Amino acid sequence: MTGKAADYVQRIAALVNAERAKAGCSPLRVDGRVQAAAQAHADDMAARNYYEHVSPEGRHADDRMDTAGYPAGKWGENIHKGPKDPVSAMRDWMNSPGHRENILDCGFKDLGVGVNLRANGPWWVQNFGG
Repeated sequence: MTGKAADYVQRIAALVNAERAKAGCSPLRVDGRVQAAAQAHADDMAARNYYEHVSPEGRHADDRMDTAGYPAGKWGENIHKGPKDPVSAMRDWMNSPGHRENILDCGFKDLGVGVNLRANGPWWVQNFGG
């Protein structure tokens, strides 16, 4: 991934770790396998124009992470559609109790961020593993 989407992925990861630092949590490591699962979900939602944690085939984030080679024992997922920039996406997630809980769960160790900038989105995915 290159360009604006790649920049957005890095910015989301930095924003997540800044919020975690404020809460006393260790920073998350960006894991390539978790990253692949998050990007695949963002791309799939954009391509098939659905907005759900569960794919039309019934696959959840742990299934996608397992397919990418990450054995997801403890896992979480945040999705979002519409924000035009990382700061707006993070603000919305932090203002939502369930999404905030994932971001600030000190038990998570790994992060993957997916961003798809198609006109019917943008589509944002955070996957967490621990």
